[in-house]
Amino acid sequence: MNSENLAQKLGMTQKTFHSTDGGVLNYCFRRTGNPADPAEPALMMFLHGAGERGKENYRQLVHCAADLVNFCESEQIKAVLLFPQCPEGRMWIQAAWSLPEHAMSECPTPELKRALELLEATLAAENCDPDRVYISGISMGSFGTWDALSRRPDLFAGAIAICGGGDVKQASKLTEIPIRVFHGDQDGAVMVKRSRDMVNAIRAAGGTKIFYTEYPGINHDSWTRTYADHENLRWLFSQRKEQKPY
Repeated sequence: MNSENLAQKLGMTQKTFHSTDGGVLNYCFRRTGNPADPAEPALMMFLHGAGERGKENYRQLVHCAADLVNFCESEQIKAVLLFPQCPEGRMWIQAAWSLPEHAMSECPTPELKRALELLEATLAAENCDPDRVYISGISMGSFGTWDALSRRPDLFAGAIAICGGGDVKQASKLTEIPIRVFHGDQDGAVMVKRSRDMVNAIRAAGGTKIFYTEYPGINHDSWTRTYADHENLRWLFSQRKEQKPY
């Protein structure tokens, strides 16, 4: 499928978000499900990988977006889907993905900061369910997913992180978030130890809601299989933040 036609093909609205820091972030927006359904929609943000950076505001849809939209429509999931695009030469986190480990920076990158602002602005503007906010990312976007979860563990009800990595020192913040993690054991772009280390650190901190799948013989593209399996998406959209007793 020609990536230039993806936004139109998938029924996306191409928008630009103006953040509080004066910056802008291009993104695609899609509502799914029955608009007559009185339920509050779920809200999900997808963070793309390094190869989909740019300013044309459609290349971020190349991977996973079609599976996500098709799933939500076929299962009549009332949701708002966000696909922000990181500009060329920028990253969701300021750390090389080839490293065996990294420490989370004190502040998020401007791009991730704007993406999180976009998420919260959409949550309010679209009257989304605050107990059903999700995030997922692939490769560079998975690093962004781990970073966002670590900075805002209060915000998310569930996540899918594919072939990325985070700061293991943040693990204690992530023990209560349901997370599914996927990585190919032959990944030559992002070390498989990055996912293993995050999963092990969260489990060591007492987390029991982290699930890990390692694909044998798979290189960097572990997202195609993950998103094609609608059970993973069904699981994600079934997650809801637990209400803590006062």
